[in-house]
Amino acid sequence: MTLESLDLALRAAAIALLAVLAVSLGRDLGRQWRGRLAIALALGSAAHAATFNIGGTAAPSLASAPLIALATADIVVLWLFCRALFDDGFALRWLHGLIWLAVFGFSLLSCLVLGPAGHGRLVIVANNVLALGFLGLTLAQTIRSWAADLVEGRRRIRAFVVIAAMAYGGVNALLQIASAGSGPSELANVINAAMFLGVVGAVALMLLKVGAGDVLAPETPQVETPSVAAATVVVPGAETAANRKLVDALMRLMANERIYRQENVTIGMLATRLSIPEYRLRRLINGELGYRNFNTFLNAHRIEEAKAALADPAQAEVPVITIAMDAGFQSLGPFNRAFKAVTGVTPTEYRRMRLSAA
Repeated sequence: MTLESLDLALRAAAIALLAVLAVSLGRDLGRQWRGRLAIALALGSAAHAATFNIGGTAAPSLASAPLIALATADIVVLWLFCRALFDDGFALRWLHGLIWLAVFGFSLLSCLVLGPAGHGRLVIVANNVLALGFLGLTLAQTIRSWAADLVEGRRRIRAFVVIAAMAYGGVNALLQIASAGSGPSELANVINAAMFLGVVGAVALMLLKVGAGDVLAPETPQVETPSVAAATVVVPGAETAANRKLVDALMRLMANERIYRQENVTIGMLATRLSIPEYRLRRLINGELGYRNFNTFLNAHRIEEAKAALADPAQAEVPVITIAMDAGFQSLGPFNRAFKAVTGVTPTEYRRMRLSAA
C-alpha cells in the first residue's frame, strides 16, 4: 500500500467514526444544546480530516474552500464545547455564533482571495495561528474550571477528551505552520492522519464504554433550588454516621462563618478546614448533597443570603449590586444569571414581589 493510499484509508476511517458519533449523539442528546455542540464538533472534525494537507502550497479549490473554512471554525466549536463540559451553568449566546461566523468568514475569505493571489503560505499560517489562539483559550478554560467539577468519573473522562483533542490540535497546527510552503509531505500527512484517527477512535471507544451522558452533563433544571437550610436536616443518600457528621460540619461552616463570601474560595480550602482529603469532600458534596459543580454549591448559599436580603424591608433601599457583592458574587452579571436560573426571576423582580406581599 502506498503512502497516499494509507493516508486516504486513515482519513476515511476517521470520517466514518465521526459520522457514527454524530448519529449516536444526535439520537441520544440531539435535544440538548450540549449534544448539538458535540455533533457540530464531530462534523467540523470530519471536514478537517477531509481537507488537511501538511506542507501543501496550492490554492484551495472553490469546492474545498468552504470545507477548509468549516474545519478552521471547528476550533471555535471545540472551545465552546469544552466550556460547556466544564461549566454546567454555561449557556450559548448569540455572540458565540458571531465569533464562529467571523472565524468561518475569515478562513473562507483567505482561501478564496489570498490563496489564489499567491499567498497560500499566509493562508495556512493565518488559519493555524487562529487555531492555536482558540486552543489557548480552551486550555485556560479547562485549567480554570476543571477543579470545580464534583463528579469524579466525569472529571476523568472530560480531562481525557479535552487533553486528547487539544494535543492533536496543537501538534497539527504547529506542523501546518512549520511545513507551510515546503511542499506536500505524504509521510507527514500519514502520521497526522494516524494521530487524528487515534484520537477519534479513543473518544468513540470511551463514549461507547461509559455513555455520552456521563461526559455531557444534562442541562441544569431551571427550577427553584431547595433551601440550603433544609440540606442540614435531610441528607439524601447519607448511609453512614460519618458522612452525616461531615455534612453537618460542612453546613455549619457555610452557615456560621459564611465562607462562601470569601473571594476565590476553593474546594481545597474547605477540605482543609474540615480536615479531610479533597476527593472525599467532592464525593460528599456530590453524593450526599446532590451538587455536580462546586460553584453551583457555593452559589446556592450565596443566593439564599441574597434572597433573604432582597425580601427584607429594612434593606429595601440597598442596591442589588451591594447585596450581590456582600453575598460573595464578584460582579452583577453572574449574580443576575445565577439568581434567575434558581428562582426564575431577576433579583429586582424578586424583591418587588416579596416586598409587595409583605
